Amino acid sequence: MDRLTEMEAFAMVIDQGGFTDAAKKMGISKSAVSKHVSSLEARLGARLLNRTTRRVSPTEIGLAYYDRARRVLNDAGEADALVTSMQSAPSGLLRISVATDFGVNHLSPVLGDFLTDFPDVNVNMVLNNRFVELISEGFDMAIRVGELEDSSMRARKLTETTRRMVGSPEYFEKYGRPTRIDDLNEHKLLHYSSQSSGNVWKVPAASGEVRQVRTAGWLSVNDGQSLLNAAVAGLGIAYLPSFLYADAMEKGLVVDAIPDLPVERQGIYAVYPPGRFTQPKVRAFIDFLVHAFGDKGPDVW
Repeated sequence: MDRLTEMEAFAMVIDQGGFTDAAKKMGISKSAVSKHVSSLEARLGARLLNRTTRRVSPTEIGLAYYDRARRVLNDAGEADALVTSMQSAPSGLLRISVATDFGVNHLSPVLGDFLTDFPDVNVNMVLNNRFVELISEGFDMAIRVGELEDSSMRARKLTETTRRMVGSPEYFEKYGRPTRIDDLNEHKLLHYSSQSSGNVWKVPAASGEVRQVRTAGWLSVNDGQSLLNAAVAGLGIAYLPSFLYADAMEKGLVVDAIPDLPVERQGIYAVYPPGRFTQPKVRAFIDFLVHAFGDKGPDVW
């Protein structure tokens, strides 16, 4: 007889408190359940159940065996559920958190292709510039840029971006061009107002150390596209990711403020809650993003 079926019959007898109810639960005859349990005891060479006319209870050995058998059965059930889940078509509501800059400029333009490929998935994309708690706030996944702080989450790298200090040629013609980090103290800087560190830039120096630039800015705003627009307009120097400045730099609207400094690279990740298997809708969307951004970054956008 099948070993797993014998285990299931034995465990079901204990769970249901008898052969009759176990047979009903399994959808087989009472005699079949009894044969499975007897075969298991014969194979193990041990009595697992105490049988009386009124009740059935596990022996000491049977109780120890039940604990292990139940774990095996649970694992087998999860394995079956995993295969079923991975083969099912992606469907349902997919809630995504993404920073406004990246969401507006790069995620929104490709969403139509995903929805066309997976018509049974409904997307709710929330744009914000704060760190959301995926599980407690009900998100299926998030797109995050830079160092990942929450190590309990699972993550898949989609691509990379770089960060540079950029300004318009007109600004540098009017105010001069910095040649080193200390020169930034004499310039008009454009800051993200949503940064937890305030108006502080952490700039990698040629020596390898990371320098902090604390100069007060001429403009602070919680949107990267607005900072880029301000830089293009000649209002100052902005410290931005390449997925924002790449097109403007290619057109000559902005240039690298200090080209000799090392270029900072940051990963762009799909982050999602841990678990034994990933929901089809989440897996499908991440696979889609890997393909969509496969030819992007770090400077090509």
